Amino acid sequence: MPAYIHHHEVEMAPVICPGCVGLLPMYVRDVEPHWSMAKIDFVYECADCGAELRQTLPKPVH
Repeated sequence: MPAYIHHHEVEMAPVICPGCVGLLPMYVRDVEPHWSMAKIDFVYECADCGAELRQTLPKPVH
């Protein structure tokens, strides 16, 4: 996992699975930086149904 994930100061809201009725938040399965390193893709996965959700965020500026 890239080091900048551990050092960001932005608090991320929990992602709830849109496919199941479970109230458990999805967990981050993978983190993929874009080739320009300006954006980061977070890949979430649901522990109940296995659904996958991708969220692209700009890299935090320090």
